[in-house]
Amino acid sequence: MTKIDRSLTDAPQSIATVDLSTLRQQLLDLFCQVAYQEGDFLLTSGQRATYYINGKQITLHPQGGLAVGRLLLPLLPEGTQAVAGLTLGADPIVTAVSVVAAYEGRSLPALIIRKEAKGHGTRAYIEGPGLPEGSAITVLEDVVTTGQSALKAVERLQQAGYQVNGVISLVDRQQGGAELYQKVGLPFQAIFAIAEIQQRSAELREQATAS
Repeated sequence: MTKIDRSLTDAPQSIATVDLSTLRQQLLDLFCQVAYQEGDFLLTSGQRATYYINGKQITLHPQGGLAVGRLLLPLLPEGTQAVAGLTLGADPIVTAVSVVAAYEGRSLPALIIRKEAKGHGTRAYIEGPGLPEGSAITVLEDVVTTGQSALKAVERLQQAGYQVNGVISLVDRQQGGAELYQKVGLPFQAIFAIAEIQQRSAELREQATAS
């Protein structure tokens, strides 16, 4: 377990109460410690890359998941009635935001979008509570590269009669996703740009070498 990972685990209550600026820095360090890797990788988009970010190492981490929920909730556009995302990467994210909202006295359902229609029962693409037609929904994602994955969720929600009011990601790899969302008229935000994660990762390596 890394030093950063241990610091989060030793003080779980602080993750629930620490100010958001400090929490963002803690989450950045956690990304660098457990989710960011350098090497030769093939991405879901089909592109090759010299680095990889495994967002599930963050969103399935107990304190990481709570931090994600707290940081994303205030970024939701005003009037958002639910959060949704494409399985599997978005599953723990939408759940975390929904649970954090509940602790703040707000009802914010979480929806999970299947990549293929359910093969039995209702054969639905969308799992979660049924909402009135026209409900405003924000799509959440762990890492955005070209933007196509979250756009699939957007299209499924729109086909179901919902209004998508934006896309929010934990990390923007800055490889076309933001431009795609702008082209289709969707507001886009990310907690971190890849350049910030790479810079902080290099700083932590330097600190480790110096010590």
